Amino acid sequence: MKTPILNINQFQETISSNDFYINSFSNHLLLNKNLISTPHKHNFYLCVLFTEGTGTHEIDFNSYKIEPGNVFFLRPGQTHFWKFDTPPEGFIFFHSREFYELQFLKHKLNEFPFYYSFQNPPLLKLSTKKTNILSQLFDEIYNEYLQLQPFKKLKIINLITLIYIEFSKNYTNNIEHKKLFPSSYLNILENLIVLINENFKNEKLPKFYANRLNITTKHLNRVIKETINKTTSELISERIILEAKRLIVHSNESLTAISYNLEFAEYSYFSKFFKLKTGSTPMNFRKKYRNK
Repeated sequence: MKTPILNINQFQETISSNDFYINSFSNHLLLNKNLISTPHKHNFYLCVLFTEGTGTHEIDFNSYKIEPGNVFFLRPGQTHFWKFDTPPEGFIFFHSREFYELQFLKHKLNEFPFYYSFQNPPLLKLSTKKTNILSQLFDEIYNEYLQLQPFKKLKIINLITLIYIEFSKNYTNNIEHKKLFPSSYLNILENLIVLINENFKNEKLPKFYANRLNITTKHLNRVIKETINKTTSELISERIILEAKRLIVHSNESLTAISYNLEFAEYSYFSKFFKLKTGSTPMNFRKKYRNK
């Protein structure tokens, strides 16, 4: 069974839209519990602010606490799942890349630190005061969303931008990313991640990606090292491992079939690679997550 990939128009609300959605979190859960009761992916960008509730949010096999003041950011393609210990409240919105970037042709989503790399944490912790301030902006978007007023879309996008700017200020303070990188470096990183997502199964060497980006392998490694302190090979390996984990846990394919799916010549090579990177065999990893 493959992990479902959800579209914006699958989610219930009073207004139907193919590129934007916002709701209170409690109402979102009530209306869409059948869609989000199991691990799933999205083909859009998602942002949620919790004002109440506790629990766990698992994103691509990393677990994060849900508590008041926590904000989560998801990019298209990430697998996630909510588990609540106490009733949650807050706001959630999501949108397509086109919804935002067609309005701001010179400003891209990947320029916000929580979206420009999968390597950056998907979690931001806000103070109570900042949570209250940002909640008011979410509420203003929600009210605008329910209206049929002139310049509705423009106002929503501008309010989203205000929220993203405030989040970015707090985010960079929280993770101590004081250094600002040249836009050319961020573009290379973003384009590399796109290329890896498209080709990781059959292209596992940095040289391929450097050639596609029209730069040298040395320069590519320099960019990746300076921006996220990793190598190109590490990014490729991490993407392979992430896909392996998704398939091992969320599909019913045999482990041998999964190894062939990921373009490993023999299951033994795949098993050794997986254990080297995770400390666990594929079989033990499957048992661990399916017994949760």
